[in-house]
Amino acid sequence: MTGSPPFKLELGLMALTGLSFIGYSRGEQGGAVFQASHRERSEPIGPQYHSAKASELQVACELALAAFNPFRKLSGATRGAFLSEIANQMEASRDEIVARYVIETGLPEVRANGEFNRTIGQIRLFAQVASEGTWVDPRIETAVPDRQPLPKPDMRSMWIPIGPVAVFGASNFPLAYSVMGGDSASALAAGCPIIVKAHAAHPGVSEIVGNCVIAAAQSTGMPEGVFSMLYDSGFEIGQALVAHPAVKGVGFTGSQRGG
Repeated sequence: MTGSPPFKLELGLMALTGLSFIGYSRGEQGGAVFQASHRERSEPIGPQYHSAKASELQVACELALAAFNPFRKLSGATRGAFLSEIANQMEASRDEIVARYVIETGLPEVRANGEFNRTIGQIRLFAQVASEGTWVDPRIETAVPDRQPLPKPDMRSMWIPIGPVAVFGASNFPLAYSVMGGDSASALAAGCPIIVKAHAAHPGVSEIVGNCVIAAAQSTGMPEGVFSMLYDSGFEIGQALVAHPAVKGVGFTGSQRGG
């Protein structure tokens, strides 16, 4: 897939394209466009963001489904290393993330840094949980064939990943409940690829974090499709994402209308 040349935001921030992430590729122009607002100046800021097309959603879901088996079969330590590298990439981009956060939300820098630190802490916590592997909670209850009045069968259980998970960004938490918030980190730790529906209120923050996730996925050898992120100016893409048969779970924090 091809898209527009990168847009260079004022203040020297990271180049932004305004395009969805479809696995390791970027989406195309052509969908409905929207822009974030500079909260202090009450004016739109670039770049223009292009809503994902139905065909792009389909490819993202197919990639996530194809990535599920190889991703879930990786060791917990390998998935933990992937999450740790996401945190590393985000920390390396802290200045860009915080600056765009302040512009798009109008919230003070201290709030942005506080939420950033919380988010990094969440990611590193789930990296540790994935590496330890205790979350699977394996249980073995051996058979008692001569138990009365009925024999006891052999019973074994453990938690397993369910498949690709859709994650919706929330308007009021551009980091902690967004692209790499707790929903995303826990899904990846468990072995579930994620498809994020970015929130239209902070698309720039979402794109910068999305770039960090892709860089981490590629540098740690994750299967393509472990992460995609879709933009939309309304509800159409979100509705189609939840209804797609490849999606087995949803992480959602948002409005009643959106829900």
